[in-house]
Amino acid sequence: MGSFIAGMMKRPLAVVAAVVMALVLLPVAVWLDLRHLSDTTLSSQASSLNAMITDIRGYYAQNVVGRVVASEGRTLAVHNYRDIAGAIPIPATLSLELGEVIGKGHDIGYRFVSDLVFKSRMPHELDGFERRALATFRNEAGPKPPISEVSGSIFDRRIRLAAPVLMGPACVACHNAHPESPKTDWKVGDVRGIQEISIAQPIAANLLSFKYLFAYFTGAGLFGFVFVAIQWRQAREMRRMNRDLEETNGFLASISMKISKYLSPQVYRSIFSGERDVVISTERKKLTIFFSDIKDFTVTSERLQPEELTQLLNEYFTEMSTIASQYGATVDKFIGDAILAFFGDPETRGAKEDAKACVDMAIAMQRRMVELNAEWRRRGIEKPFQARMGINTGYCNVGNFGSADRMDYTIIGAEANLAARLEQIAEPGGIVMSYETFALVEDGIDARALPPISLKGISRQVIPYAVEGILDERAAGASIINEVHEGARIFLDLDRVDERESARLEAILAEAMSALKARRPLPS
Repeated sequence: MGSFIAGMMKRPLAVVAAVVMALVLLPVAVWLDLRHLSDTTLSSQASSLNAMITDIRGYYAQNVVGRVVASEGRTLAVHNYRDIAGAIPIPATLSLELGEVIGKGHDIGYRFVSDLVFKSRMPHELDGFERRALATFRNEAGPKPPISEVSGSIFDRRIRLAAPVLMGPACVACHNAHPESPKTDWKVGDVRGIQEISIAQPIAANLLSFKYLFAYFTGAGLFGFVFVAIQWRQAREMRRMNRDLEETNGFLASISMKISKYLSPQVYRSIFSGERDVVISTERKKLTIFFSDIKDFTVTSERLQPEELTQLLNEYFTEMSTIASQYGATVDKFIGDAILAFFGDPETRGAKEDAKACVDMAIAMQRRMVELNAEWRRRGIEKPFQARMGINTGYCNVGNFGSADRMDYTIIGAEANLAARLEQIAEPGGIVMSYETFALVEDGIDARALPPISLKGISRQVIPYAVEGILDERAAGASIINEVHEGARIFLDLDRVDERESARLEAILAEAMSALKARRPLPS
């Protein structure tokens, strides 16, 4: 709601338009109320009048015609009673004449009509509503409630209510025997015709009933215009202040984006969301530490121009950082050609899940390195990068280290040093992890134990585990073979080897295999 009000304050013209629209809609709302009131009143009046006419007809039939017919006098009840002295009208004739009498009014009308009239009478002209009502009454079985229709314009309303005229026993006997009757097989309950009540009422006639309401809304409208004028003035001031704030926010957002390039995404989010204070503080946590560097980076750098080396190294860091971000790693820093990252702070999914994510990340990085090596070789780089990676799990101090003027979010501890030592014994393209990490991921990772080693700065012997099958999932459809070991380096890009070159390479590989077999010791 607050944002909506703030948005409206920025657009005073929209506020004015809304107020004007509200004032315009008020008469419409009042008009709709009047229309509803008129419809309800008309329906009630029509129902009451219909009941009244029905009672009149019933009373006339019972107390006038019934009594006269039962007497032995000369009084007769006929449709042409005017032609016979002392005769009285039958109910149908009374209803027809009542229509003429009542129909002389301006707002109320009454019709008694049928499509089956006596032969001596003029046929009744029925409109669409009356024809539909007759058809409905004759087609429906059981009770036949009245049918109504409301019509009119914006200035007046008119309701028509039609009720069925049913044949009674006396009517059936009279009509079936009368020579002018259009039908001689009437039955009790048949629909002879309809009696119709119509009431019209002009809506404008009730407008003066709301003069105090209109006076009230006129005052409210004047107050609204005064309020809008005040808000308009405030909105202009707010627009000026908002422009200043937008310029300041834009500058801060630009600085924020620049600062984010120097921090890991997790640290950046925790600082700018207010979860972490920028103060010197550390805590001890169980982390899984990842360390990697490039084998023979110095030799490779000597073969490249500085510009080419810079481009290659930045491409390498970009690809590895992207993978680290996908797996949720906190990238601590780049140290020359090395990468230090860890799992477990500022976000953690538990020691086991953190260790698994770290190993999966390292495998994804090595697989990506195979693809990058193929691309770099196509670009003419003779000896692309070969990464070695070490992983360890243990407790470290993590947090902000440094001075009050300059701090660094990093980790300190022997477990971080162990990850660096494990990376140094890994083969190019390989991953070595400590037993602490292997114990957390052994149910999902293939690894083989290496001979125990003693590392500088580590008092105990360490049993390293080399991750196996790093490229096994891609072996079936692989087009690149990249194997690097001490004393051996094999790289084949099968997509780029033609048939002639393939034959030559087969010969070279066969000769190499023969030489390797010759060096095997003979069985004793």
